[in-house]
Amino acid sequence: MTLHVPLKIVVVGHGMVGSRLVDELVRRSAESFDITVLGAEPYEPYNRVLLSDVVAGRTDVAAITMPEPSGDHVTTLRGVTAVRVDRHACTVTDSAGAVHAYDHLVLATGSRPRVFPVPGLVGDDGEVRLPAGAHALRTLDDAREIVAASVNTPRAVVVGGGVLGVEAAYGLAGRGLQVTLVDTSPAPMSRQLDTAAGSVLAAGLREAGVTLRTGARPSEVLVAGGRVVGVRLHRPAGAVDGAADGDGADGEVVGAGLVVLATGTVPEAEIARDAGLTTDRGIVVGHDLASPDDPRVFAVGDCARPPQGSRGLVAEGWDQARRLAEHLASRVAFRAEVAKRQSGPREHLRFPHEGERPSMAVRLGTLLATRTPTGAGVDTRGTDVVKVKAGALSVVAMGVSGGRDTTEPGHRAVTLHDPAAGRYVEAVVADGILVGATCVGDPRVAADLTAAYTRRTPVPVDPAFLLLTPVMPSAEPASSPEHMPDDATVCRCNGVTKYDITACWDDGARSADDIATATRATTGCGSCREAVCGLADWLAATRDGGAPVEPGVALVHASAGEA
Repeated sequence: MTLHVPLKIVVVGHGMVGSRLVDELVRRSAESFDITVLGAEPYEPYNRVLLSDVVAGRTDVAAITMPEPSGDHVTTLRGVTAVRVDRHACTVTDSAGAVHAYDHLVLATGSRPRVFPVPGLVGDDGEVRLPAGAHALRTLDDAREIVAASVNTPRAVVVGGGVLGVEAAYGLAGRGLQVTLVDTSPAPMSRQLDTAAGSVLAAGLREAGVTLRTGARPSEVLVAGGRVVGVRLHRPAGAVDGAADGDGADGEVVGAGLVVLATGTVPEAEIARDAGLTTDRGIVVGHDLASPDDPRVFAVGDCARPPQGSRGLVAEGWDQARRLAEHLASRVAFRAEVAKRQSGPREHLRFPHEGERPSMAVRLGTLLATRTPTGAGVDTRGTDVVKVKAGALSVVAMGVSGGRDTTEPGHRAVTLHDPAAGRYVEAVVADGILVGATCVGDPRVAADLTAAYTRRTPVPVDPAFLLLTPVMPSAEPASSPEHMPDDATVCRCNGVTKYDITACWDDGARSADDIATATRATTGCGSCREAVCGLADWLAATRDGGAPVEPGVALVHASAGEA
């Protein structure tokens, strides 16, 4: 049962999280919502996670387009930004001058690249102005420009040794460029990896042709004729240099015609701040993702600052989108039920946005329909898995990792450090389950640890077995999809199983893109696409009378899941 008057939802932001929220709402009750989406970019939603694959040449631009939610009750305005929110009138004014009324406003504005104001990257007025050849990597246009620039220069510098910087450096090296990775930390990915794991990763990068300059930062981007020609480095006195190549002296100049900036992001919170909402490294929200200043306004994704903080991972934003959709759908359903039961004088019900404490019936209904946070907040296990997409260079970290908190009472950490084989594995267990892991150089074990972590699988009595021996039955290769169990996970990012894919095929899906639309498989990290295509081929052969499909690598990936 739905309301006769749909709930008006305005979503500001058409990225991976904003479009996922719209999809979640439409899947639950399309006619219950009247949704307007404002997207700053002129494109369909695309998988931002795979931009580094585009830079590396492993993925084509067309392949990262995501299914776009649509329907009679969804209006999407591309190339349009929100410029003003009037919380008293409950309206949003966009850059074209149109005014959109809302019952609930969702801010999914994401984040913008952080660019440090060093000489060469700023104008005379102090504003950041990137010269030709200097690019951040945040949007589809950024990726296209980096690919175009890589054709015209033999050398590149990547500034920032986090996940994105590592992926970009590895990808550009794979294109044949001489790449130097510059980072202030002693080793790459210092937020996720301890020194030992970072040294194994550094060795893998060197083997791929990447030169490292750690413990250093750019002091100047050298520009000639309006184009980048190099980067001058500053190495503070006493800086720890655990992974750098060469002398790396202070003041060293690294020549490059391409500079990629991967130095973090800044939440896009200006529109919320201008509307009088509390911001602090993002738009402050509660466990229910609503602003404490206005229960009609929510924030999700990179722009949001929930009580437990934000890691900037897409899985975290998708979880927020799902929880918010559940909340809004439950509100619609509750109102519809109240309207249905009213046959006499209207029972007085107070809802949270009406200025007083909600009625008891409303409070009870909300508790039954939403995930109630505990004292530690909403459980978001599984949304904090960090995976590097760099071809054969496998790096995965989750939960308690990087040497943080492993000494807490009840935590037991076991480690395998094998630099000669390019391998580092650490597992942290507590109360019989895996609470954190780091895995460099062993994708098979990484896939197994990820499954154990996200599913809360009981660990062996001796957790050292986690370091080498697969513990999940689904990690065994299948000779044919026919031999795969129905509950085998094919897309771990979205929890899609073989059964889900088979069911959507029976409902009419006939291609990998159809399967992605129906189940969302392949729309996360993208590593399951080969497996999904393999299953689609097998289903076409066995259900539609096509030619038999020979077992192949796709089947192995499908049975093993994603790392």
